[in-house]
Amino acid sequence: MHDLINVILLGIIEGITEFLPVSSTGHLLIAENVGLGARSDLFNVGIQAGAILAITLIYRQRIWQLLTQWQDQANRSYLSKLTVAFLMTCVLGFIVTHFGFKLPETVTPIAWALVIGGFWILGAEAIAARQVDRKEVTWRVAILVGIAQIVAGVFPGTSRSGATIFTAMLAGTSNRSAATEFSFLVGIPTMYAATGYELLKVLKGGDAAHEDWTALIVGFVVSLIVAFVAVKWLLGYIRTHRFTWFAVYRIALGAALLLLMPAGA
Repeated sequence: MHDLINVILLGIIEGITEFLPVSSTGHLLIAENVGLGARSDLFNVGIQAGAILAITLIYRQRIWQLLTQWQDQANRSYLSKLTVAFLMTCVLGFIVTHFGFKLPETVTPIAWALVIGGFWILGAEAIAARQVDRKEVTWRVAILVGIAQIVAGVFPGTSRSGATIFTAMLAGTSNRSAATEFSFLVGIPTMYAATGYELLKVLKGGDAAHEDWTALIVGFVVSLIVAFVAVKWLLGYIRTHRFTWFAVYRIALGAALLLLMPAGA
């Protein structure tokens, strides 16, 4: 029962933080370090998939429109840019994985990523506020968002959503809602692919028998429900608010971790 409660808490944390620009990886690592227990890579990616399913349901009409009305030039162009961003992530992700370019998922580098990311958000918001409101997603935005997804993967604590949203805003899609939509839609195939990759590794390595599938399913469902609520709230919030408070939260949390955690943690 105690472990089930921990799994539910991890699912709640993942659901809240996956699409908010605060780093789900960082929060899960912190939660594991304060007593919720370390989990397998498949579990962590699996509950991320729950959050991705939530965003899929939220954007189901937009996705259906893109897939069924591709004859429309605007839809075809948007879908092409989503595809390019995703493929760039796949290619660069393969290179990064092959050469092992990734910082360790320990508290100190994540704390620094939280702090730096917080100042990055403040700077991006300030620059975007001086630009003309633009909803168009250009090819430059698509390419840079694909790169930003890999940067977030290499530097745990960066936040995939934060990196991609503010990269899009700085690269030309200054409208906050438009940048967020593109970021979230790119994240759908990206995270499904990551989940599939981890599942294949587990099955190929023979570790499936040792995986706690009950915990994974519970975490998946909890993350799905919580993420659905969190994203619905976020999409309403950003229509009239900046991301400033998320930046402040990141900086405060990162600074607290650097001050409170032992050296080398």
